[in-house]
Amino acid sequence: MILAMKHGYDTEDLIAALATPWGESALAVIRTSGTGSIEKIASIFKGNKDLTSLPGYSLAYGMLMDGNTAVDQVVLGIYRAPKSYTGEDMVELYCHGSLPGIEAVMELLYKTGFRAAQPGEFTLRSFLNGKVDLTKAEAVNELILSKSRQAQGLALDRLSGSIYDAIDRAKHLLADILAAVEIQLDYAEDEADPAAGFDMDKLDKAADMLSRLAATYQVGKLYKEGIRIALAGRTNAGKSKLFNLFLKEDRSIVSDIKGTTRDYIESSVAVKGIPAVLIDTAGLRESSDPVEAEGIRRSNMVIENADIILYLVDASEGLSDEDKAFIKDHPCIPLWNKTDICTRPAPDGFVPISAVTGAGFAELEELIFAKAMGNRKVDMAEAVIDSQRQKELIDRSLDAIGKVKIGMAAEMPLDVVAVDLEEAVNALGELTGEITSADILENMFSRFCVGK
Repeated sequence: MILAMKHGYDTEDLIAALATPWGESALAVIRTSGTGSIEKIASIFKGNKDLTSLPGYSLAYGMLMDGNTAVDQVVLGIYRAPKSYTGEDMVELYCHGSLPGIEAVMELLYKTGFRAAQPGEFTLRSFLNGKVDLTKAEAVNELILSKSRQAQGLALDRLSGSIYDAIDRAKHLLADILAAVEIQLDYAEDEADPAAGFDMDKLDKAADMLSRLAATYQVGKLYKEGIRIALAGRTNAGKSKLFNLFLKEDRSIVSDIKGTTRDYIESSVAVKGIPAVLIDTAGLRESSDPVEAEGIRRSNMVIENADIILYLVDASEGLSDEDKAFIKDHPCIPLWNKTDICTRPAPDGFVPISAVTGAGFAELEELIFAKAMGNRKVDMAEAVIDSQRQKELIDRSLDAIGKVKIGMAAEMPLDVVAVDLEEAVNALGELTGEITSADILENMFSRFCVGK
């Protein structure tokens, strides 16, 4: 399929891009794709194998040459259409990971006839050549950007086709009903019975399948985007120790001197598979120090915007009026910290923990997980969506199915019902990419990283 879009996604071009991060490393991987790419690379390669005669899935070792000048020693991976990631001829270059070396190889490729690939252009070509549907293409990017093992597992499940399979089953049910309706419409008007041949059970089954899939969106979005957790409390309540316990490293400075944390510090963690940004805030107190006061002001802003607040109280000092006021005014998980040095029982509703020994930490993670999940209930063994585009199209299909049910109950003409049925099928076709436009594709793939 040939498709030329507004911002350089011309599928007839030879493209090249660095597929590994820009930086010094032992190896760098550069991908190329397009009809004639193997021959182009062969023209600048000097080795003991003829690239043009090599079968797909072959490796070759040699030197990239710019005329008589050696550019880099490389190993080349040869992939032949249609058995490649893009469905086109491809060559992957495994070269040394020095920045000047990478630049030299890329400049040689551009000089040879390749252009810089646009974001997501390799996966776009994979889609256009029928290697993946849109749900799998989206899963590629989600897999790269996943922030926890659970999120990575869900993306990998989508890449294996779980969403496509679920959508395809529902679409086939709707298509069967639509085919039966169209047969009915072929008869003379006085012979058509709106209810004849219309399988309401299939319609209900398709609606149920789509409703269950749509219901997974909030969970999928949670694992994709994560939550913000703020550690709050008075000075020396143990916030920095707990922050370090979450990270399993000494990231935040811990000191008995009050006001050590003068600004907030944040880091990424995962709580039972849910990605989270954990924020250690400045101790809440009145301060005449303008720097500390500014840090407290910023910390208050962070706390107000957090999804979950963990409020720590020093068990050895007990509850203060400030603690009670904060807990009353903020939905939070109150923690009774420093149980390793104080045996005073925790007040009702508090979670006893020790940020030093880790006592109570597992129970705290369970509470955070439960609070983050809320009322979301989903079988993680089934397909889970996290794309707003997918959710909107499933909702559009369900809305059309609802109109079909209303039409059948009102005994509306079959040609009217058929329009809504077709809309339900088309929405699912757009979801998998059977029906789409250049603008939709460009908007989607432009969010991918270059080289994928």
